[in-house]
Amino acid sequence: MDLAVSLPAVIMASPWQMWATLAILAIAIGAFISDRFSMELVSIAAVAAFLLLFDIFPLQGADGARQITTSSILEGFADPALLAIMSLLMLSQGLYQSGTMELPTRFLVQGAGRFKVLMLGATLLVVLISSAFINDTPVVVMFLPIIAAMAAASGVAPSRVLMPLSFLALLGGMTTLIGSSTNILAAGVFHDATGEEIAFFDLTPLGAMIALVGVVYLATIGRLLLPRRGLADNNVERENKQFIAQFEINRGHFLLGKGPIGGLFPDLPDITVRMVQRREEAILPPYDDFQFKYGDVVIIAATRSVLTKLLRERPEILGDALSEVDLEDADPRAPRSQLTLVEAVVAPGSRMIGRTIGQIGFHYQTNCVILGVERRSRMIRVEISSIRLEAGDVLLILGPLENVRTLRMDRDVLLMEASMTGLPAPRNAILSGVIFICVVALAASGLLPIGIAAVCGVFAMLALGCLNIRQAARAFDRRIYLLIGSSLAMGHVLEATGGAALIGGLIAPIAENFGPAALLSAMFLISAALTNVLSNNATVALLTPIAISAARLAGIDPWPIALTVIYGANCPFATPIAYQTNLLVMTPGHYRFRDFMKVGGPLIIIIWIVYSIIAPIYFQSIGRL
Repeated sequence: MDLAVSLPAVIMASPWQMWATLAILAIAIGAFISDRFSMELVSIAAVAAFLLLFDIFPLQGADGARQITTSSILEGFADPALLAIMSLLMLSQGLYQSGTMELPTRFLVQGAGRFKVLMLGATLLVVLISSAFINDTPVVVMFLPIIAAMAAASGVAPSRVLMPLSFLALLGGMTTLIGSSTNILAAGVFHDATGEEIAFFDLTPLGAMIALVGVVYLATIGRLLLPRRGLADNNVERENKQFIAQFEINRGHFLLGKGPIGGLFPDLPDITVRMVQRREEAILPPYDDFQFKYGDVVIIAATRSVLTKLLRERPEILGDALSEVDLEDADPRAPRSQLTLVEAVVAPGSRMIGRTIGQIGFHYQTNCVILGVERRSRMIRVEISSIRLEAGDVLLILGPLENVRTLRMDRDVLLMEASMTGLPAPRNAILSGVIFICVVALAASGLLPIGIAAVCGVFAMLALGCLNIRQAARAFDRRIYLLIGSSLAMGHVLEATGGAALIGGLIAPIAENFGPAALLSAMFLISAALTNVLSNNATVALLTPIAISAARLAGIDPWPIALTVIYGANCPFATPIAYQTNLLVMTPGHYRFRDFMKVGGPLIIIIWIVYSIIAPIYFQSIGRL
């Protein structure tokens, strides 16, 4: 095909609605990247813009019929690929709730013996293999406390193992069709555009090669680039993290009637008073001519060590909060007076997400109280009871030792205590494992499409009690649903208006001038770059139609190009915001933003180079390039 002729022809034949579509798409991508607006809001806004555009200014074909209708824009929200993704998230939640994966991992922890470091490496490989069949986020959630405990027992700093935990889960996720929601979504878009299927194990040969490259890198170069913060250093850094806490000035409080001296409160050493809530008035620093009054709610920021010291010296500062902790409810075999402070991370899919501390009734359910919240060093000046929790928030929890230990079974938080190991296996662990294996077997054998098999698996878990409706609803991530649905709408409109053909025409000359191998290399690099600033699901929804158009214009099989987009989109290694597993390990691993760029950036480049060499050889050997 003469690309020099076809591209101008596409431009000349393009309706003005195509340029409007490209403008809306550019604005949406910019809004996603800026992070100034919520993902849900941007997704809904993009869909609303398309609905209005093509309802007021319809795009008509030669026969006068509308080419883009309201139904065609919204059909992405009922796409079989999206249904399969949400069902698999529910299945993973069932495995997580029942503790199925804890059986082999607990065996690894207990059987480590003298070979703790070797067993730690073996457990990380179990993560790699598990994430090929289970969504990577639940895998990281399940293994994070286990890996942290094994690292502490082995004398290895968490910063040396938790980033590899996230990366290995991502690498394993690109080896099978169900390893990642990205794979399923791209396969659905590819099928809609070409009528051809991406089979269960089509991703495995090159995916396994990429995973091997990642394992070797993390064991050699990546190991040298990982932050070298010893256990002591990590504790110091952890202690430097500021928790937001609060207390109320009641009758007889030691601060009643007192004020600052030189802008500081001598009775609160090493503590920052961020705000005082006095009825409807919020008093902010500087505190000139200020004295504490009865009923004031004091919002403070302090490190864990400072808060611990304050609690020891001034236990009355807790006021009513301490009375909520009933020591009589603790196990009688435990020391009755032993209160324990523990840090815990709010898990993805937690019931706490989006709710305030006052709403969740934490102390009524656990006999423990939340003393403080730390959110990636953000400045927070509101009452702690009004803070809406987010995934990744670190909670400072106080409670009797036995009640704190029972939080190991709470699926809403992840305890960051190496001593709290040996989680009990829930009763339905084996049953939920059997259901999941049947789903995988049905999908892998081709007896049932993955969407149907996953829905049947969810029904089986619900019917047999492995999962309840509330837990399944928690796994239904509205952000993922809206992002994928809107991305599919964008991809459909882009293709129907000719935008995908236009962008594909700009990329296709790479193959004409430098060969199909160069096109594979370029698409991988574009996909990997975009997934680190946008999201993996949005990347495949937008790039797959473009890649198919580019392949057709270049006169080559679109199948290897579509697989290339999938592999690139599964490489969100360079930024912590690129994927939720990176955010999940950021706080317990004591990572900074640049740590991901330092370790993940070279990994992407190495994978790109190796893929550019190996992929053309592989696709040519099977006759697809």
